[in-house]
Amino acid sequence: MLRPKIPTNPLPTGLVTPLAHPTAPAVPDPTSVPAPAPASAPVAAPVAQPRVQIPAVRLTPTGLVAAVAGGAGLVLVVGAVLVSLLLAVAITGASVAVCAVVLRSLLNGQTHR
Repeated sequence: MLRPKIPTNPLPTGLVTPLAHPTAPAVPDPTSVPAPAPASAPVAAPVAQPRVQIPAVRLTPTGLVAAVAGGAGLVLVVGAVLVSLLLAVAITGASVAVCAVVLRSLLNGQTHR
């Protein structure tokens, strides 16, 4: 149904055969005459563009304190989210274990009666 196109190499030459088969090159019409090349004007030498220097980021002491506080806040929020997810998984696992013990005791209790 769906077959992958795998390149085939008869000999391991290191050259990969293309997946698509190339089409035949277009044959130019021998009756057409090529247009003459237009005369080109002399090209001026390229002028060196002055480099625009990007200003460095400068933080004021207040900006630095705000950046550090924002980063610390972000770390605390991500940490709280991860800890709550871990706690949710632990609670779920414990409740599944309790359910398994209760079911086992109920099933064993029915067979002994």
